[in-house]
Amino acid sequence: MRSKASRVEQKSILQGLPSKEAAVKAGPVLKWAGGKSRLLNSYEEFFPQNFKSYFEPFTGGAAVFFHLKNKHKNFKATLSDLNQELINCYTIIRDQAYELIADLKKHKNEEEYFYALRAVATESLSPIERASRLIYLNKTCFNGLYRVNSKGKFNVPFGFYKNPATCNETSILASSQALKDCDLNCSPFDAVLKHAKKGDFVYFDPPYHPLSSTANFTSYTKDSFSGSDQERLAETFAELDRRGCLLMLSNSDCEFIRNLYKNYRTETVYALRAINCKAEGRGKISEVLVLNY
Repeated sequence: MRSKASRVEQKSILQGLPSKEAAVKAGPVLKWAGGKSRLLNSYEEFFPQNFKSYFEPFTGGAAVFFHLKNKHKNFKATLSDLNQELINCYTIIRDQAYELIADLKKHKNEEEYFYALRAVATESLSPIERASRLIYLNKTCFNGLYRVNSKGKFNVPFGFYKNPATCNETSILASSQALKDCDLNCSPFDAVLKHAKKGDFVYFDPPYHPLSSTANFTSYTKDSFSGSDQERLAETFAELDRRGCLLMLSNSDCEFIRNLYKNYRTETVYALRAINCKAEGRGKISEVLVLNY
């Protein structure tokens, strides 16, 4: 049954939230492998100061979008991703934040409950329940890792966290405001070609090209992101460059990626790799930023 938040519940949610003077800035609601929250300071000098509309075809945790929205406020944005659950979640955060918060409060941080909810077919749930399920699983699963199998089923194990933030009301409401005028689409990355124009800013954050045969994690959707997909992305980048769009792309620092974008400006940044089964595999690793300005 679809959850609804009454006026009383909405008033209760609003009580204790920060005042306008100390308003919480919008930021990622979901933990996301490869999310850019920790790289925003490194990216800051590379963001264009002025642009028309903003496009992010691999939305993920949307850290860059929220960062730019906090800074620039008024710009039209289009966020897209092939992950249907992700786009549904952002749509519900944008349009029905109070109902989402009310539904999130029903969840339990218990292993048995986690696996029971993980096994539920999303087709049997309402859009609000699907968004609530995704946030809950994301906050309580191991390492906050979003991963699906070949059938598109979420398959990350329970994380055994003592007090996961499954319902951060202030964060959800702040993000809801940031998303108010945002178009949200479940579409492939090259759909940006239908809409992006001269002076628009497009940020690409695709699944990174693997640095080794054992590092090939691209299972954010049931279809992996291959080398040929990287080549198609480079072609899309080139077409948008010809149109006069402002372009920024992040990817692995490797010969394959550098060769694909050898005609463009490249910068090296260092990211903390936190998800690895071995402790010695974690730490700072270089990544490449590609820019056409």
